[in-house]
Amino acid sequence: MADFLNNLRTFVRVVEAGSFTAVANESDCTPGQVSRAVTSLEEELQALVLHRTTRHLSVTDVGTRFYERAKVILADIDSATDEARNATESPVGRIRVHSSPGLAYSEVATALASYQASFPAVSVELKIEQSMPGLVEEGYDLSVVSATQLPDSAYISQALGAAYSVLVSSADYIARHGLPRKLTDLADHALLQLESPVSAADEWHLQSADDTHLWTITRTPFRVNTPDALRAALFAGVGIGTLPTYTVADDLASGALVRVLPQYHLRPFTVFAVYPSRRYLDAKVRTLLEHLRATLSPALANAMEIVETFTGDATAPPASPPKRVAGTARKRPAKRK
Repeated sequence: MADFLNNLRTFVRVVEAGSFTAVANESDCTPGQVSRAVTSLEEELQALVLHRTTRHLSVTDVGTRFYERAKVILADIDSATDEARNATESPVGRIRVHSSPGLAYSEVATALASYQASFPAVSVELKIEQSMPGLVEEGYDLSVVSATQLPDSAYISQALGAAYSVLVSSADYIARHGLPRKLTDLADHALLQLESPVSAADEWHLQSADDTHLWTITRTPFRVNTPDALRAALFAGVGIGTLPTYTVADDLASGALVRVLPQYHLRPFTVFAVYPSRRYLDAKVRTLLEHLRATLSPALANAMEIVETFTGDATAPPASPPKRVAGTARKRPAKRK
């Protein structure tokens, strides 16, 4: 194919220059090499495109029609080549991003909005699903997911930050059912289940500064598959559940939710940016990765800092909890109606 395109370019230049010698001088080769390129093209086409004599060169009828089409084809190829090369230098076009629900609603959508404002030539398409799709098969440029460990794959990943889930409930539920003071008290409470890629819905792997425990939920009044749905159930006073630090930080700071057994949290996990390949990385992906490191990473750390201030009396928020990092997190109402 490369030889055919080179021969095609040579033919077009011969027609425009009017002689093999002129093209040879431009290309630093011999007239014989130029002539052989045109002959090879004619053999490929099984058609004569040039009449040659020792003193004269003319284009055949077939060659004239072919020349007009060839000019358009080569212009399109050159344009596509320039566009592809520029794509690795300047972010432009559409970028398709996947994110898991908790991350998307609490942090990623805001980070993508500020990215698009910084790069207005890029349009962002965000797909929110709990499990990571096939990036190549489904045409995604990048995925932002939470995981304790990524499966082996040909994808490239970058760690953007860490998080963990904590036990929370509404003040209304605590007022009606009492505040658990020790782990065994959980047996007397309604425990809500969240289906999540980082932990089993019916198992809480709890850690403290001194020990670890596995709490198995044998019965539940409420089971959901997204953090926002669990959050709504917690607001409604259904029971006690677990939410990631980046989802629950604002609610703890505002008092919309309270932390239960604050000396414990679930085992930590990592937030990853995953993309298909690092070879010839598109400028959109490269600049988005840089933007996520500059915005999402500090927001994740800031959310954990807020949550870690709630380690005393679960019903008493600290005097002045840290504020959210400006421009990286979405403020939410204290309670949904």
